Order: sequence, then structure tokens, then C-alpha cells
Amino acid sequence: MNTENLEIGDDGVARCPWGAGTPEYVVYHDEEWGVPTTDERSLFEKLCLEGFQSGLSWLTILRKREGFREAFDNFEAAEVAAYTTADVERLMTNPAIVRHRGKIEAAINNARRLVELWDEGSGLAQLIWSHEPGEQRAPESMAQVPATTPESTALSKALKKRGFSFVGPTTAYAGMQAMGIVNDHLIGCDARRKCDQLRSRLVRP
Repeated sequence: MNTENLEIGDDGVARCPWGAGTPEYVVYHDEEWGVPTTDERSLFEKLCLEGFQSGLSWLTILRKREGFREAFDNFEAAEVAAYTTADVERLMTNPAIVRHRGKIEAAINNARRLVELWDEGSGLAQLIWSHEPGEQRAPESMAQVPATTPESTALSKALKKRGFSFVGPTTAYAGMQAMGIVNDHLIGCDARRKCDQLRSRLVRP
């Protein structure tokens, strides 16, 4: 196996370079990133966190993740959808999260849009997974991992059409990576094999 573009940890595990940087990245890389997800709560959390990450490092979000979960009722969309302007002000004073008014308001708005999807008998899983690429090229290096794709652009447009916000093509693609809609672990990465196995058994919504 060519490990030129991988990081081999002291534990002998081959990882994408970014996934070996800090303990937080190691856990996220090994256990979550690229794992196919259809659970509505989890998808909503990932969508929100990708929005909050815009312009910041993902490590900042990972280190504040438990604070986000506590502040946003564990990302239960029905709860967040009921937030008022008083909740926005409460969140703006919470140092455990990213205090950006536009992103906070987007999370609340997106919760309301998700509840609307549920009321129509649909959901995030159905909407997002409908944009899974038909063919995926396994990247050999981080230089081959795109920032956007035609599918992420289409997903962004579909989400915006439904009224979702802070869901541009780049954010949409980062979400697709995190949700396992695509598997962008590098060839030879131990986590790639696990994600491929899970994807092969997944029942698409």
C-alpha cells in the first residue's frame, strides 16, 4: 500500500493528514467523518455545525461541540424551531458556542424548514441523499478532494429553494463529506475501508 499521502499514527493506523493533527481530529476522523448518516437529528446537527464553521477552523467547532449541543437542545429540530428572539439573545451571550447572530438565526430558521419537510412527509435524509453522486473517484491525495461539486451545488440550490440558509455549495459539500454522502477519505486510509463497508450496507432513504 502506498502511504505517501497518509499519516501513520503511533497506533499503526493510516489516516488522512488532517485527521492526525490533534486528538479531537483523530476521533472525528476515525469515528464520524464519512460515516453514512440517515438520522434526522444527526443530519440537522451536521448541517448547523457546517454553517457555524464557515470562516473558522473545524477544530474550533469540534472543541465547542458539546457547548453547541447543550445550547441548542441537542439539535432537536422541533425544539430549536420554537426558539424566539429571546433565545437568540440568550445564545448571543453564550461563550460555549460561536456567537454569530446570522448563523444562530440560520440554525433556527433551518430547524423550522426541517419541521416543514416533516409535515410534508419528507425530511433531510431524503433531500440530501437524493444528491448522492452516481460515481465517486477515490482521492489519492488531499489535492484531489474538491471544495464543491455539481452535486453539492445542486443540493445547495435545493436547500435554498426550501428556505434553508447558510447552505452554500462549499458548506453543502462539507456536509456531504461529514454525512457520508461521499467518501473522501484517501485511498489506503483505514477509515475509508470502514466507511465503504457501511455505505455498501446502507439502505438509502
